[in-house]
Amino acid sequence: MKALPDGPLALPEGASKPPVIEFRGVGLTYPGPPPVEALRPGNLRVESGEFVTIVGPSGSGKSTFLNIAGLLDAPTSGTYMLDGIDTGALGDAGRTALRGRRIGFVFQSFHLLSHRSAQENVALAMLYNAVPRRERLPRAREVLQRVGLGHRVDALPPRLSGGERQRVAIARALVGNPSLLLCDEPTGNLDTANAQTVLRLLDELHQDGMTVLVITHDPQVALRGGRTVSIRDGALSERAEHPEAIT
Repeated sequence: MKALPDGPLALPEGASKPPVIEFRGVGLTYPGPPPVEALRPGNLRVESGEFVTIVGPSGSGKSTFLNIAGLLDAPTSGTYMLDGIDTGALGDAGRTALRGRRIGFVFQSFHLLSHRSAQENVALAMLYNAVPRRERLPRAREVLQRVGLGHRVDALPPRLSGGERQRVAIARALVGNPSLLLCDEPTGNLDTANAQTVLRLLDELHQDGMTVLVITHDPQVALRGGRTVSIRDGALSERAEHPEAIT
């Protein structure tokens, strides 16, 4: 199994940084009968520091794309490079380690433990990242301050608003210093005011240099990206669809 680098890739002097995501003919077909082509072979580059939104109707292949980009599923064709690392050359353990170090996930559902404080929920994300126990709570507090929740570190999730819970989830995704923040419908469970708060936070993280990829049904959320990629019938396209076509 190919060894993984521990930190950011060491590049020769003068070399450019590799894209965070690079799909080279990546596709996924589920075996039959009959076989189902969930994602057609396609190409995609997401450079470091970009904010990209992914749109498409229900059943278009967005979930399949998310699972491949997040190293939850392996493609059946093509090559997926993450931070310049060929993910197809790794075994299951290597892919899991790479996912844990390089990707932070934010989902529509917050997936917080109701009996643990905000700080403890964030600290739990470091259990499997070899972070010494004494460093977990201070790091969790620091990242909660970064997302504007320094005053809520001891609050239990039932005492938090929906927007606050999503910000805790974002803090949990950020605490491992990932290369990529991968968000799946991050405002889907929020009212308008809380959704705007979360979107402003994503904008701020992007402005600070974070690579952000958001999968969404919402045309207004899609407009936050520097560019939009559409998926329809399993095919990736760099041409954004009109908002009324995203259903």
